Amino acid sequence: MNLSLPLARYRLEFAVTRPVHLPAYAGSTLRGAWGGALRAASCMTKQPACEGCPLLATCPYAAIFETRPPETGASLQDFSQVPKPYVIEPPVMGERDYAVGETLAFHIVLAGRALEHLPLILWAHVKAFRRGVGKGEGTAELVRVVHEGETETTILDGPEGSLLAHAPAVPPAPTLGEAATLRFHTPLRLQTNGRRATVEEHTARKLLMALVRRIALLAEFHGSGRLDLDFRDLAHRAEAIESRQQLRWLDWTRYSSRQQKKMDLGGVVGEWTLCGDLAPFAPFLHLGQWLHVGKEATFGLGGYRLAA
Repeated sequence: MNLSLPLARYRLEFAVTRPVHLPAYAGSTLRGAWGGALRAASCMTKQPACEGCPLLATCPYAAIFETRPPETGASLQDFSQVPKPYVIEPPVMGERDYAVGETLAFHIVLAGRALEHLPLILWAHVKAFRRGVGKGEGTAELVRVVHEGETETTILDGPEGSLLAHAPAVPPAPTLGEAATLRFHTPLRLQTNGRRATVEEHTARKLLMALVRRIALLAEFHGSGRLDLDFRDLAHRAEAIESRQQLRWLDWTRYSSRQQKKMDLGGVVGEWTLCGDLAPFAPFLHLGQWLHVGKEATFGLGGYRLAA
């Protein structure tokens, strides 16, 4: 299977200019600040909402941040949203205050055609941190951007520098044997029948098919097109995979300014070992280390590292 989906992980490093307070899990905070700045930098019509905008089809903000499902022609019809072509990977979990002069660093992963908008995406981060981020609206100035490929390469020194050309590339997938362990470092949130799955409901089939569906949709709508996949056969093969789990539940909440309420976003963290014929799932397990899996993956949940 040719899984042609360009990917790149970038580390953004900021020098704090006014104290920044980040909550226990900052992915949502960073995503919200960046999204607002991205819309301000992209919007030509200045309409209050994107719906009905005559430029919606060509707007980079809509393509990146509010990707919409097509009316017809999609290969997977059981989805309500098209996955967004980015993942915000915030600093490690834990509430933290950054003092003036300290370095605040986090990662963003871009997939497919979102990479074409890298200059705009970085500029929106510059604008977001100059305007103010988090409780107290702390500010910071971009110091550098590092492309974390097979080697680390500084592609931007300061916001006014020139962006160096580089080739987004993910190391080739390893050959998996009869067992592989996923070490989840941010909460994994899988769904069952439209609700959050309990720890006991985390099965190999549920995990693997969530990963396959996410990557298939990203490739179809942000990459080179529809993947040639037999989902029924993959689900059957996933059913035969056995699990050994050392998972624990981790609760955390965030405040949704859009819904004006606190939201419970707990999930499982820890080690999950899969045993069986993993060959059909090897490319997906590999790419998932960049793309994450499960609900709220865009702001960093469902993050893991793979050990064969």
